[in-house]
Amino acid sequence: MDNISKSKIREIQGLLNKLGYYNYSIDGFLGNYTKNSIKNFQKNNNLKITGELDEITLNVLNDFLMGYIVYTIKDGDTLYKIAEEYNTSVWRIITANQGINPFELSIGKAIIVPLDNQIVLTNIPYTYEILENNIEALSKRYPFMKYDSIGTSVDGRNIYRIRIGEGDNHVIYNGAHHANEWITTPVLMKWLEVFLEVYSRKGSIRGYDTEEIWDYATIDIVPMVNPDGVELVIDGIENINTNKEELIKWNFDNDDFRDWKSNINGVDLNRNYDAGWEEYKKLELELGVTGPGPYLYGGSEPESEPESATMANLTRDIDTRLVLAYHSQGQVIFWNFRDLQPEISLYIGETFANASGYELAAEELSQSLAGYKDWYIQEFRKPGYTIEVGKGENPLPIEQFDMIYENNEELLLLASII
Repeated sequence: MDNISKSKIREIQGLLNKLGYYNYSIDGFLGNYTKNSIKNFQKNNNLKITGELDEITLNVLNDFLMGYIVYTIKDGDTLYKIAEEYNTSVWRIITANQGINPFELSIGKAIIVPLDNQIVLTNIPYTYEILENNIEALSKRYPFMKYDSIGTSVDGRNIYRIRIGEGDNHVIYNGAHHANEWITTPVLMKWLEVFLEVYSRKGSIRGYDTEEIWDYATIDIVPMVNPDGVELVIDGIENINTNKEELIKWNFDNDDFRDWKSNINGVDLNRNYDAGWEEYKKLELELGVTGPGPYLYGGSEPESEPESATMANLTRDIDTRLVLAYHSQGQVIFWNFRDLQPEISLYIGETFANASGYELAAEELSQSLAGYKDWYIQEFRKPGYTIEVGKGENPLPIEQFDMIYENNEELLLLASII
C-alpha cells in the first residue's frame, strides 16, 4: 500500500523483531531485509507471499499489534478449539471476556480473543499513536483496567490516565513531562502490561503479590504528559497543527527537534508549576532563556499550559499517598524540596534507591524550582519523587530500555504499597 508512514514501518519492524522474523536495524524503511521478513510472516500466516504491505497483510499485522481479534462464536465452538485456532490460551480468552461461561457459548456472540504476544513494544520510538493503540489493546485484554482522558494538549491530543487497583492507598505515576524523555512512557506501559498479565493469573512479581497490591492500592498512571512534544521529537513537525512556524524559530531555525523538551507552546512543563516559580523566572536570564524554546522556559504563569494544569488538577482531585514523576537523566532519585517534605520521605527514597540501584540526591537550585514533584511536596507535604532513568544524551537510545525497566520494576511495585 502507498503512503505508509515511517513510524508505521518502524512499528511493523519492531513487531516482526519481537515475533522473531526481523533482526536488523529498525529504521522505518521498507528495504530488502524488511521485505524478506514480511515474506516469512506471510508464509507462516497463510497469506499471499509478496513481501509487500498489502491491505490483507497490514490487517493481520495490525491484529498482532493490537494483540487481539474479535471472533463470532459458531456452532460447535469451544474455548479450547478457538484458543487452538489462534495459537492462544483459554485463560486469556476468559480473562478478556469477564463472566463468559465456557460451557454455554452463545452462537453469534462476539468475543475478544487475545493473541499470544505481548502488546507494548519496547524496541522502537514510542509515539502518541502507539500509546493510544496500546491503551485500547490492554483494555480489551484486561477489561478490569480503567482509563480515561483527563485533559487535552495544546494540539488537541488526549492526556490519558490509566487506573489499576481498588485500594485506599492512592498513588500517581507520570512520564514524559519532557518531550525528548519519551522513553519513560514505555517504561510505565510495559510495567502496566506485566502487572495486568500477572494479576490476571493471580501471581506475584519479584515476590510482590499482585492481588494484595490491587486490594491495597489504587494506581493512577499518566504515561505521556506531553504528547505533542513527543510527536514533535519522534516524527518532526509534520503531524503538528499548532505553532508550526514558531516552533522552528523557537528551535533556533532548526527542523531537527531531538533536543526539544517543551510542549508546542515552547514551555518547559516541568518549570510550569507553582513551586518557586517566580524565583525560577529570575533565573531564566542567567540560564540564557528569554522566551519560548526547546527547554527551560517556565511560561507566562504557573499552570499556563493545558498539560501541566491537567496534571495539577488530577493531583488536587485525589487524596494521594505519594507521586512519582519519571524523567530520563542521571540514574538518580530526587526526593526533597526546601525541607517541606515529611520525615518519612527520606526512608521511602532510600528504599527506592536500594530497589533501583539509583543514587538518592538533592537537586541543585536551578533544578529544584517549578517542577511537578516540587509543587506536590509544597502543596501537600507528602512524599514526591523525580526518578531520573538512564544516562547519555536525550532522547536516550531505546537499547537502554531493558536496563531501565529492570532497574524500575520493583520500585514501581514498592511505590504502591510503601
